[in-house]
Amino acid sequence: MTMETGGPLDDGGITPRTDPFVLFQEWLKEAESAEPNDPNAMALATADADGVPDVRMVLLKGADERGFVFYSNADSIKGAELAANPKAALNFHWKSLRKAVRVQGAVARVSDAEADAYFATRPKDSQIGAWASPQSRPMEGRFVFEKAIAEYAVKYALTKVPRPPYWTGWRVTPLRIEFWRDRPFRLHDRLVYTRATADAPWRTERLFP
Repeated sequence: MTMETGGPLDDGGITPRTDPFVLFQEWLKEAESAEPNDPNAMALATADADGVPDVRMVLLKGADERGFVFYSNADSIKGAELAANPKAALNFHWKSLRKAVRVQGAVARVSDAEADAYFATRPKDSQIGAWASPQSRPMEGRFVFEKAIAEYAVKYALTKVPRPPYWTGWRVTPLRIEFWRDRPFRLHDRLVYTRATADAPWRTERLFP
């Protein structure tokens, strides 16, 4: 992957890398040693077919040159929105580090093999919960949910829990990644990577704070 610069990049701010995923992994590794809770947490913004925005917190489960991966229930609200409008934005905010990363791009489901492999790594209680919870639908009462959990726990007590057909993952393939770092007096660093398509070279530029 090559990088074309959109202007001079001085050495007084964030040090750019040819591949933005290299820089992201450096920042994520730093967050994993500094953030007390869920350093892989990210805000996921989607929109429905009418363009009405929606946002919630999810957990990043994979990041490489192909994109950023998360998992959930395809029948949930977010799943329906992604089916209708397969684009998304992400925001990582590591408050203790005073750093953030923003991502925009197209979204596609991961392969069944990828979803199966990740689902197999989840704790069994979480696997059972995926079967028991019709995510985002109205719940008559907590007892209904607990009863469903108990029933699936018995069903899979002595066997491996298969991945539900509606439980899957999505990959956000970025066309824009912005790295933000806090600086005194609100003179923040903003380094942006952009590309026209997923196969195009990255361009970089700095933005005024």
